[in-house]
Amino acid sequence: MIETINLPNKVKYIIKTLEASGFKAYAVGGCIRDSVMGKKPKDWDICTSALPEKTMEIFKSETVIPTGLHHGTVSLLLSGKLYEITTFRTDGVYSDNRRPDTVSFVTDLKADLSRRDFTINALAYNPSEGLIDPFSGIKDIERKMIRCVGDADKRFTEDALRIMRALRFSSKLSFEIEPITQEAIKRNRKLLQNIAVERIAVELDGLLIGGNVAEILTGYSEVLEVLIPEITPMIGFEQNNSYHHLDVWKHTVKAVESVPPDRILRLTMLFHDIAKPQCYSETNGGGHFYGHPKVSSEMARKILRRLKYDTRTIKTVTELIYYHDTDIALSEKSVKRWLRKLGEKNLRMLCSAKRADALAKSKERLNSQIEEIETIEKLIDKIIVEESCFSLKDLAITGKDLIDHGIPEGGLIGEVLNELLEMVIDEKSENTREELLKNVTKLLKNEQKLK
Repeated sequence: MIETINLPNKVKYIIKTLEASGFKAYAVGGCIRDSVMGKKPKDWDICTSALPEKTMEIFKSETVIPTGLHHGTVSLLLSGKLYEITTFRTDGVYSDNRRPDTVSFVTDLKADLSRRDFTINALAYNPSEGLIDPFSGIKDIERKMIRCVGDADKRFTEDALRIMRALRFSSKLSFEIEPITQEAIKRNRKLLQNIAVERIAVELDGLLIGGNVAEILTGYSEVLEVLIPEITPMIGFEQNNSYHHLDVWKHTVKAVESVPPDRILRLTMLFHDIAKPQCYSETNGGGHFYGHPKVSSEMARKILRRLKYDTRTIKTVTELIYYHDTDIALSEKSVKRWLRKLGEKNLRMLCSAKRADALAKSKERLNSQIEEIETIEKLIDKIIVEESCFSLKDLAITGKDLIDHGIPEGGLIGEVLNELLEMVIDEKSENTREELLKNVTKLLKNEQKLK
């Protein structure tokens, strides 16, 4: 375990400058946690006994932004990078379960650290004093444990987003959540209803891409139900067919875990079967879920909109869900059509989703399903390497060529280009300008005959 932190030169400069003016200053929080764990911090935060106005005065020769004077925070811009500097403080009442109504500035570092969320984040460091760890955060890092600073219920009622942060840290770091903290998370979970959905979505993304995601989704499903009540019917819902040995929720968790740690893919697998309980029917052959991909896609769209995800994320996730159970013929022509429909990136993601779905099913058809997916991926590779034509941009002619050929501007241009692309994909025409223009003439003659 690292006990000497290699501070960046700019952080050393900030600390030394504040100390030279008679104030205490430390690097604090997640940057120290990451450094202790041997990881490179993304950001460096500094806390100080200097009041924010004094900090601004000390660094008046630099660019200082008053980002949160009410909470004691200013941001110092050095060489294009922002460093947050916050005055030691204690917090008043959190009436909205998110932000303190008031703060009181103090001169005691321990008092400031005592208001922080988890012991692993209640760490401070400066070169002259070394590591400051009043709540045994280093020991918790060694034990791989998430534990609240002080009273867990108080920490979560102050800021309910800490519930999701605890789950994210546990998933990302593969740390266990200490039993008292765990109980408080579950007891206070409904407070998440008071938190802005945009903040929830950020934490959900971080949780989903963690290496410990299966344990969190399994052990804290009741927390997720507060945010996404649509998952409740999935839990314990038996599938009753030979393809599945897990209930819908356990299958979902396994599928999430089995896909690469990409936010789009993991959101896809989280919602890919969410409509199964309402699509269930049963015959002598067992349980069936006819139409569930389409309904799951529609449900996912509503959920993601409710959580205020961006349009591109919603479009990609719902498209992957819609097609996750669709068969793709194992031919070059078929794969070209799918490349045309989804594009290379999304088709590769669809293959990843299909593989994860297969890995979460019974082993009855696993080998054949994986072989089929691998065949599709090899065909994608071949088509891309050979630079085969599968989209309008790959055609050897453009709309301008058609206009020059005598076709008036308008909708007919697009129709003809799409017809030509179909011919190339079906290998009924070579993708050369000369050959395509010959086919344009034929297409127009046929259209005239139809009229």
